[in-house]
Amino acid sequence: MKKEDFSFPLHVIVHPFDGFWDMKYEQRGKLRMVALILILVIGALIFQKQYAGFLVNRIDPRTLNSLDDVIQILFAFFLWSISNWAVCTLMDGEGRFKDIMMATAYSLVPLILIYYPTTFISNFLTQEEAAFYYLLNTMALIWCAGLLIAGTMTVHQFTMGKTLVTMLLTLIMAAIVIFLMLLLYSLFQQMIDFVYSIYTELIFRK
Repeated sequence: MKKEDFSFPLHVIVHPFDGFWDMKYEQRGKLRMVALILILVIGALIFQKQYAGFLVNRIDPRTLNSLDDVIQILFAFFLWSISNWAVCTLMDGEGRFKDIMMATAYSLVPLILIYYPTTFISNFLTQEEAAFYYLLNTMALIWCAGLLIAGTMTVHQFTMGKTLVTMLLTLIMAAIVIFLMLLLYSLFQQMIDFVYSIYTELIFRK
């Protein structure tokens, strides 16, 4: 990887409209950076769950499962990217699936920059200072949301209003996909149970 590959995400989060424009139209965005950002984001969220100070960490360590976290984060990332591509294709968006993935990944960079240090610092905070931990984490999420809006606008060349509508439709599309997946899983499970019940009945009849 080149030095610019690492510095460009920092440029994007500070100058989002110029950054996302350069990402798409100047070919400065790289898919290999998408993979690296996802790895670091997954690491940041797992690191926070496992090592945040006891004053701000309400998660029972016995329930932690890093593999589940990895699957959930990757599923959410690709579900958003696919749903956004599907919705924006119908609404004459100019973004390719590759562009959507890069814009989504670059929008997550604030989580990396903020979650790692706040998790470390949380182990030394007092009860009164814990509010700063929540404030910084909330700022990271708001920053990510703002970047995602800017990225969607720039990649698809939408207005602000159309961007917000398409993002809402993307969430609805994602919810429909999840519902259909759960429905298919339920039907598949019922089919397995039905086949198994027939098999056991035949076995007992013999």
